[in-house]
Amino acid sequence: MSVLDKKIYLASRSPRRRELLAQIGVGFEVLLLREDAARSMDVDETPLPNEDPHDYVLRISRSKAEAGWQRVLQRRLPHHPVLVADTAVVLGDRIMGKPANREAAVEMLSALSGKRHEVLTAVAVASCERIEHRLSVSAVQLGKLTDHVIRRYVMSGEPLDKAGAYAVQGKAAAFIEKIEGSYSGVMGLPLYETTQLLAQFGMDVL
Repeated sequence: MSVLDKKIYLASRSPRRRELLAQIGVGFEVLLLREDAARSMDVDETPLPNEDPHDYVLRISRSKAEAGWQRVLQRRLPHHPVLVADTAVVLGDRIMGKPANREAAVEMLSALSGKRHEVLTAVAVASCERIEHRLSVSAVQLGKLTDHVIRRYVMSGEPLDKAGAYAVQGKAAAFIEKIEGSYSGVMGLPLYETTQLLAQFGMDVL
């Protein structure tokens, strides 16, 4: 049976991940996890003390996959695999998630300005008692940004729900000098690793 004949659950609110899955012809339904701390989050995304960034994104993706599968069981949904992804921008040992507000976005972009940094995206798939995961590591070189450019970009609203406060597929493409690695991984869902994972669950894209 081909991937076109099967379906997965995508446990993500990201429209970019939905677009990327559609690009490779994967049928999916969105399965939302709780992200509001006031309503008991399904997964706490706070890094552990001295946690390696690579270990962090893998841990969070696995935790989200486990939480997604529990949602499937709790709601008595058909047992399709659950796919999740988690992206972090890393500068040195600093893990940058989504900025909490505009000032946090300005601070992140100021720190990244003119710097080479890593974008880590971990993908995990859960089905029954099985979880498999892959990690995509890309290097991004951002050009030198003036304070005026940073604040104009932040005022556009685009950075506010993006890891590291920028979107490679959006206006921030004008700031990026070089990418070494996976463009789709920097977007938030590395398609090579995703395809490899789905194949492990009997869903061949090609």
